[in-house]
Amino acid sequence: MAETVASGTYIPLQELAKHATLGNYPAPDAPNYAEILRCTHCGLCLDHCPTYRVLDIESDSPRGRIYQMRAVAEGRYEVNADFKEHMNVCLACRACETACPANVGFGQLVEAARWQAVASLPMSRRERLLRWLILRQLFPHPWRLRLAGSLLRLYQRLGLQSLVRRTGLLRLLSPTLAQIESLSPQFSNFFTPARDQFFLARGKARGTVSLFSGCIMPLAYSSTNQATLRVLQRNGFHVLLPAGQICCGAIHIHAGEHPTAQEMARRNIDAFLREETDAIIVNAAGCGVALKEYGELLANDAVYAQRAREFSAKVRDVSEFLVDKGFLPPRGEVRRRVTYQDPCHLAHGQKVRSQPRAILRAIPGIQLVEMRDPDRCCGSAGIYNVVHPDLSRQILNEKLDNVKATGAEMVVSANPGCILQIEAGCRNANLDIQVAHVADLLDQAYRAEKHVPPDP
Repeated sequence: MAETVASGTYIPLQELAKHATLGNYPAPDAPNYAEILRCTHCGLCLDHCPTYRVLDIESDSPRGRIYQMRAVAEGRYEVNADFKEHMNVCLACRACETACPANVGFGQLVEAARWQAVASLPMSRRERLLRWLILRQLFPHPWRLRLAGSLLRLYQRLGLQSLVRRTGLLRLLSPTLAQIESLSPQFSNFFTPARDQFFLARGKARGTVSLFSGCIMPLAYSSTNQATLRVLQRNGFHVLLPAGQICCGAIHIHAGEHPTAQEMARRNIDAFLREETDAIIVNAAGCGVALKEYGELLANDAVYAQRAREFSAKVRDVSEFLVDKGFLPPRGEVRRRVTYQDPCHLAHGQKVRSQPRAILRAIPGIQLVEMRDPDRCCGSAGIYNVVHPDLSRQILNEKLDNVKATGAEMVVSANPGCILQIEAGCRNANLDIQVAHVADLLDQAYRAEKHVPPDP
């Protein structure tokens, strides 16, 4: 049985950090108390926190949330509705981690705090239904996601989407559904492997990699998955698309649905470790963080802990992998004035910043113009733009102002959530600005090479 520190019991802080269940935390897997103690409450994180900048409330800053976590661990506070609200208003963008001189791992702390609230606090019937339907019955099941994507594609092709948006009918029926619908991208062909698929490298082979296709990417941005596949082939890598892979579980982790996320992680580990490859490539920043942290997610799993660490050690963002291995500079030209938006979970979560820029600068014709604060959150944050639409919109507006100031005709990013959010923001603001993934532009440059005269 897990050892518990009772409320009000005095134990020296250095000893308290060793206990499995702390103070007033009601469930195992509480926020890591040793990590909490590393926060010195210096405040250097404040200006980097999107919610603190908008709300100007200490409780909605990183150090304020950590203070609440510590108070619960020490029996001075409890996991209640206020605690839950302050944890859930956080975007988990991890900008505070970059700013923190003590390198506090805030992202995993807030995710653990959310799990405590989910495990112990009552939910409304509506919240229970939505969690059951979306997090447990939809995302863990690829064929159900494909069905949902097919219905949305039909809705768009029949012209119903245009009608709904012109009339504002959905806004009258359900503001939440209207918000979800306003964010939806255009669905075309899907990129969903039904069985193991193997694609040969072009030219001299340099190795074999596995490609993580994700859940939203193969439905909404299948062309980006195809572009990523071609880019890897063009750079000499055989590519395996393992069957049996599913959603990475990032949305579940952010929402405090740890048991579901853990089961999804086990399924992905089984799918990818069946075959030996050099790396597991991911082109979605949010997925990349989740996959790289499977070792922590399953740290207490006697069967999967070691396999999870092996899996996570092989995960690489596509730009990180290409720059590390050395990519072929494209000769085809792409004439665009672009600005780069750092996805939070790539810049802050994975510390990958220079690599996407190196790829963009290597493409002939690209004029890269840096925006102000490119690594500040765009307000997407998984489903944050649905559950906190007003806050999300304020954060997005700041991002769009910075984009407009560059005069760029295209925003480039490396995460579907950012792309979807900025696309919707530009559409709603009537901005004639395109949004694309780094892999899309590199692939476009490679494909344009057939128009380049051969070297003499």
